[in-house]
Amino acid sequence: MIREAAVQDAEVLENLLAQLGYPDTAVFLKERIQTLLNHPDASLAVYETDGRVVALLCLHVIPQIALLGSFLRISYFVVDETMRSAHIGSALEAYALEIAREKGCDRIEVHCHERRTDAHRFYARCGYVESPKYFVKNLHVRSENAERIS
Repeated sequence: MIREAAVQDAEVLENLLAQLGYPDTAVFLKERIQTLLNHPDASLAVYETDGRVVALLCLHVIPQIALLGSFLRISYFVVDETMRSAHIGSALEAYALEIAREKGCDRIEVHCHERRTDAHRFYARCGYVESPKYFVKNLHVRSENAERIS
């Protein structure tokens, strides 16, 4: 079952994010979940089986200026390592496609680190094609919220 995430899911989402390579999110995660739930262009969904959250999908709709449609960015997508190959990822990807269509998007974009080769194969099976060159500039600036939470 796919449902909207809730602040009460923070502990299990912390574990899922750690599996994705993002440890130590507990100090800010509840606030971040609430921010995303309140954001009009974001969607934070979880996949639940037998009453247990086993996957996370975070989406953002981004309007384009040069093209008619917006695009949907998958910013975080993780299935619990004990539940992979159970078609949960496919169900969540289909959910993302549904959201993209509802929001008038003309494409879905996902950035996936080069070390995540299993994820690369999954995306290729779902019809995604590689679009190289992605640049990131880390600002290393602590926000007021981070200062307040610390």
